[in-house]
Amino acid sequence: MPARTRMAACVITALTLLGAAPAPAVVQAPTAKPSFDCAKASGQAEELVCKDAGLAALDVRMADVFQKAMTTWPADVAKTQRAMQIGWIKGRNDCWKSADLRACVDGNYKDRILELQIASNQLKPPTISAWACAGGEGKPVTVAFYNDAEPKAAILKVGDDAMSVYAAPSASGARYGSGQVEFWEHQGAATIDWFGTKLTCKPRT
Repeated sequence: MPARTRMAACVITALTLLGAAPAPAVVQAPTAKPSFDCAKASGQAEELVCKDAGLAALDVRMADVFQKAMTTWPADVAKTQRAMQIGWIKGRNDCWKSADLRACVDGNYKDRILELQIASNQLKPPTISAWACAGGEGKPVTVAFYNDAEPKAAILKVGDDAMSVYAAPSASGARYGSGQVEFWEHQGAATIDWFGTKLTCKPRT
């Protein structure tokens, strides 16, 4: 038998006797769990939170923020906020009606967390800027920046209407957005997309 053939035969015999080495075990990174019992989850929104580590982490964060807020409010305010929290849960669960379930649930969590933090003074006072904008029917525009929020957030107010927006990647300047609303400040000027209405703004003096 040629030497190469004998070598191959020996390798085959060794593998047969010893067995092929088992593949290394795949270690999955731990995922966050929501604050509620997933065994009792009902509806598409709650089921998604139980499957999505990012949404589960937001749920845990919201529960923590809510509990901290409840310790700071007087009894009457706490009672009102508890009822509002129940209403918020219903609104989150209604996200099954949305075209993008995950985006709806994600936005609901971020908005509620920010709302609770502001209402209970868990954030530093915001930096507020005022803008004069063309294309907005002369409506006053202000932006309140909450730079210690996570993610960084702002309340964009156009006339009497307000919207929570969140820091977004930008090649230059500061860009915030949420859904159909975007605020982009660049080199001392700003552009706003307000539900399809385009505003071109400069600082109000």
